[in-house]
Amino acid sequence: MQKAIRTYYEAPDSYEPASGDPPAVFLAGGITGVEDWQRRAAAALGRAGLIVLNPRRGRFPIDDPAQTPVQIAWEHRHLHLPGVLTMFWFPPGDSDQPIALLELGAALDNPLRRLVVGADPGYRRVEDVRWQTRLARPGEVVHTMLDGTLRAVQARLC
Repeated sequence: MQKAIRTYYEAPDSYEPASGDPPAVFLAGGITGVEDWQRRAAAALGRAGLIVLNPRRGRFPIDDPAQTPVQIAWEHRHLHLPGVLTMFWFPPGDSDQPIALLELGAALDNPLRRLVVGADPGYRRVEDVRWQTRLARPGEVVHTMLDGTLRAVQARLC
């Protein structure tokens, strides 16, 4: 009997890569002050048979200060797992998403990191994302729609 493979991990649940696992993708990008785009992305990528690592919790205990380091450590660990592709999506909203921009800069500067980048034209810092990506990785496309970003992930991993 073959063991069922779990394909969805949401912070703070830890993913431990195993031989024979399907490819994994980390959903990096805006969380605070933006729509829950991760739900749509996780559903689409899960249907494609990929392992999805989602930092956006269904219910983040904002009143518990002990959860901030737990969240940050989870994201750092899962962003740096070998072989994981990082999908960045910058949606429009009430935030410039500074942590996601920081993570994008770190990913762009590591040539071994596989990534796909997307930024909605309504995102306030869309030109920053385009220019940083263009300068660090000439030829890397910055997608303008979430669906196009998801298709690019699937094209690279499936």
